[in-house]
Amino acid sequence: GEPVRVLVTGAAGQIAYSLLYSIAKGDVFGKEQPLILVLLDITPMMSVLEGVVMELQDCALPLLREVIPTDKEEVAFKDLDIAILVGSMPRREGMERKDLLKANVTIFKSQGAALDKYAKKTVKVVVVGNPANTNCLIASKSAPSIPKENFSCLTRLDHNRAKSQIALKLGVTANDVKNVIIWGNHSSTQYPDVNHAKVNVKGKEVGVYEAIKDDSWLKGDFILTVQQRGAAVIKARKLSSAMSAAKAICDHVRDIWFGTPPGEFVSMGVISDGNSYGVPEDLLYSFPVVIKDKTWKFVEGLPINDFSREKMDLTAKELTEEKETAVEFLSSA
Repeated sequence: GEPVRVLVTGAAGQIAYSLLYSIAKGDVFGKEQPLILVLLDITPMMSVLEGVVMELQDCALPLLREVIPTDKEEVAFKDLDIAILVGSMPRREGMERKDLLKANVTIFKSQGAALDKYAKKTVKVVVVGNPANTNCLIASKSAPSIPKENFSCLTRLDHNRAKSQIALKLGVTANDVKNVIIWGNHSSTQYPDVNHAKVNVKGKEVGVYEAIKDDSWLKGDFILTVQQRGAAVIKARKLSSAMSAAKAICDHVRDIWFGTPPGEFVSMGVISDGNSYGVPEDLLYSFPVVIKDKTWKFVEGLPINDFSREKMDLTAKELTEEKETAVEFLSSA
């Protein structure tokens, strides 16, 4: 078959180091699908990137037709089927969130424009680099000829974290837990919601609240653990999540490519236009979605209680403020 052309940005970084091997060995697009991997990073990282290319070659992987390392957007974004935008300006010590936003608006405006100019109009774009939701919105706004629905940002890591916390608490596997939801921003205001989640206990499917029988944990420590997990990993490892982030990217992209399993939904940051959950339009907000034929749809009709409503509004407010700041920078960039 025709190879799928996949771009990974920030390709010399540590998330990419876990991600590239998984993609190249067929975990994402299937064991039969040949691939062209395009690896973009900044000029000072090109020698590191050469090392990554050597390693990919040395894996002797049958699906990998070509690996193209580059520091040029016109090379990186050409004829893409999928773009995984991992690279972003990381937050440095003493940096205000505003400074972080400003640096990233420049990057994602430029990459959005390059997608618009060089990529296929059917390209699927996944933004991982933080602040992921707002970076994704800026990229989309900078690529007016590519449908907004083609852009998504990664909240699958938070989704997987929520699943695994429930599984650990109940002594089951993460596979036994389904339909957790991450609402909102990939930040500490996100709302991990298990009101609609199900867990398989001894062959019987029950609601998570019913299975755990500890509402104060579910409304307290569980939420905090998921919200602050990234910071906890940094504290322990002195580096941010890489293995788990790469795994989540694989899950996210594979679901876009092959669809979600029947009866299951997943969380991803998508454009909020036309949602029925009272989230303001024109935000890149994490929702529960189902995916079929490479197209996502909101999961509709889930009842939202007052506790959830408050949490969902709080994260929407943060995203609205982030967007306003970013759009200000965008018009002056």
